[in-house]
Amino acid sequence: MATACPICRRPAAPRAENPSSPFCSVRCRLIDLGRWLGEEYRVPERPADGEPERISPPPGEGDGEGRR
Repeated sequence: MATACPICRRPAAPRAENPSSPFCSVRCRLIDLGRWLGEEYRVPERPADGEPERISPPPGEGDGEGRR
């Protein structure tokens, strides 16, 4: 049973028939890798027990640059 490729939504064959699974092709697999490397995807940070939840500022903001 084919599933939809998470990049282009075309049918992607199961892993037994498709080494690029869950993607439909090597091209879609590389697009996904590029998105991870380009920091388009983010994994949320979970606070430790008892620690208040923090929201990190985007890179370049809140790092003290520009303050003198």
